[in-house]
Amino acid sequence: MKLTTIALLALFTPVVAAQGPSPQERATAIKESLAQNQAALRTYSWIETTEISLKGEVKKKEQKQCSYGADGKVQKTPLAGSAPAPSSSQKEGRGGRGRGRAKQAIVENKVEDMKEYMEQVAALVHQYVPPDPQKLQAAQAAGNLSVQPSSGAAGLSVKDYVKPGDSLSIGFDPAAKKLTSFNVKSYVEKPKDDDVTLAVTFGRLADGTSYAEQTVLDATAKKIQVKVTNSGYKKTS
Repeated sequence: MKLTTIALLALFTPVVAAQGPSPQERATAIKESLAQNQAALRTYSWIETTEISLKGEVKKKEQKQCSYGADGKVQKTPLAGSAPAPSSSQKEGRGGRGRGRAKQAIVENKVEDMKEYMEQVAALVHQYVPPDPQKLQAAQAAGNLSVQPSSGAAGLSVKDYVKPGDSLSIGFDPAAKKLTSFNVKSYVEKPKDDDVTLAVTFGRLADGTSYAEQTVLDATAKKIQVKVTNSGYKKTS
């Protein structure tokens, strides 16, 4: 019996040792990586392009010059030429009469009705991206961090990150100390009524600094998509 017990312990011990870092250790590594990466990004300026689409048609496209201010917050300046993209219906309305004008008015009213909601959806992107080390710290303190099974990379799941009931999945490469994936399930106003999903694709600059190259948020119920692309990075200091 003693030999059997010892043998079982010998088999079990390597499994325990191979379990890897705890959620707290992974959260700490991710927070440290985010802090270092954000410090590097503060030495850059870039262009942010936002497209808001309704039913697959771009309704608004704008570009902003971005850089970090002395207070550590991103400052954005609209670039010339940023304006709502005209829809095909609006183009038809400009050249038509009667029914064309009526159709144009209906389209414009629908767009106006959706405008506030679309802006809320667009604003939601910036509540999640870039990931905030302080919010991760708060989630950790509340016990809302858990290990996510992943091969070749560290995975972390976070719940109640921005809103009650939302979830955040982070992939992290411990060797490179870089985020590999960032996916969110959230909502705009009411859970299940207007659920949204958000996915981030990361790019890497010449000095190794990573950045959110493209963020895509889909509000399926309302058929709205927000796509934010960051490009044109230049050193400012």
